[in-house]
Amino acid sequence: MKKFVATLLAASLGLAVAGTASATTLNVSVPDADNSYIYAAAQEFTRRAAEYSNGSLEMKVFPNGSLYGGDANAAVSSVGNGSLDVVILAASLYASFNPEFYVLSVPYLFDNTKQLQDYINSEDGVKLFNSVEEMGITCLGRWTRSFRQVTNSKHPVNQPEDLQGLVLRTPSNSLYVEFFKACGANVTPMNFSEVYNALQLATLDGQENPIDVPATSNFYEVQKYVSMTNHIADAWVVGMNTEKLKSLSEEEQQALAKAATECQQWYVDYQATRDGEMLKLLTDNGMQANEIPAEGMAKFVAVSQKLYPEFKKLVGNDALFDAAVKFCGKAQ
Repeated sequence: MKKFVATLLAASLGLAVAGTASATTLNVSVPDADNSYIYAAAQEFTRRAAEYSNGSLEMKVFPNGSLYGGDANAAVSSVGNGSLDVVILAASLYASFNPEFYVLSVPYLFDNTKQLQDYINSEDGVKLFNSVEEMGITCLGRWTRSFRQVTNSKHPVNQPEDLQGLVLRTPSNSLYVEFFKACGANVTPMNFSEVYNALQLATLDGQENPIDVPATSNFYEVQKYVSMTNHIADAWVVGMNTEKLKSLSEEEQQALAKAATECQQWYVDYQATRDGEMLKLLTDNGMQANEIPAEGMAKFVAVSQKLYPEFKKLVGNDALFDAAVKFCGKAQ
């Protein structure tokens, strides 16, 4: 009897070890902090992937770009060469590798999140996101991102003229720079890690980002006004190293694809709820918020449309640009 029990225990232990050995571990890197929207979305993605793979996928999310030193270009290269497994990055960052991604950031091209979501799910949108395959990356998911808003320490922004002379930080993205220069701002591209100190020292008057960024970065300590300009859209690319993906079982590959696809709508709903909470956090901490009046919004749209010829050159694909403008019902 003792021999039978010992044999049974040994067999059980062997199965447990075998089960552990069969688990696939993946790292998932996101650029923002662990209180950010994208971190929450990544956690939901990994939870669903684990569920759909019956636990064979064990994925850990790393915030703050810690696995790639905060350098987005390095992140793209690293996931492409297999140094990183999965990286979730803003689609606009891929414009450094494929300028066609600039089309997502044309100011005031998209009216709302639904239109943006419809576009990234369209034939042109899917083809654009799948172009990362040329970099050794498979696009598992296409997720929308909240539209960008302007904060500053001087006054509310209700029209382009209110940006005249403001020292405004933007990412190093030509579309952003050209648009805000045309509005009269003194544009200062800068790494995000330096923005808080620059705002605190008043070397910057303001910055622009989706509403969760100033809220989770405590910008209410160094900014007075938040203006709901909704000026630029963006999206997230859930990118995985292609060879790593191919090395997984069919079940694991399907689990990842299903989880990433489902999280698109999950993230849309999540952001819709959280954006209001983030705005309230800013105003509860002393910031003054304002919506843009229709007349001011029309002026912003006009500034952008005057720049369409320049934006088209940046995109580098006239047919793609024209099709996106037509899709969104904007005149040229």
